[in-house]
Amino acid sequence: QVQLVESGGGSVQAGVSLTLSCVATGYRHTTYTMGWFRQAPGMEREGVAVVNSDASTDYAESVQGRFTISKDNAKYELTLRMNNLQPEDTAMYYCATYPTPLSSWNMSWILKYATWGQGTQVTVSS
Repeated sequence: QVQLVESGGGSVQAGVSLTLSCVATGYRHTTYTMGWFRQAPGMEREGVAVVNSDASTDYAESVQGRFTISKDNAKYELTLRMNNLQPEDTAMYYCATYPTPLSSWNMSWILKYATWGQGTQVTVSS
């Protein structure tokens, strides 16, 4: 069983950058997709960025060009670099790993099969 631990969240002003980290321990499926998701109060969990085992990536349109996902296979660490943060980026951010779906944002699949971290809060003020 894999365990995921996120870190790096915080409270920041709009326009600044943050980097989130997720370290995987335990049994890690090297063929699985890993990704970042977020959930704001009263909202559904949504995908932010994912990286597949072949290193291909996909981003939500709302973060395209501002966020960068990367994975260090040697360290089993997933990173999300978030630039030019905006108030609408405020949410709890979760790391997840799961068997790769046919569509990057098949949330039904992801919610059913993913292992999740405990989350790290990102709050952006204007």
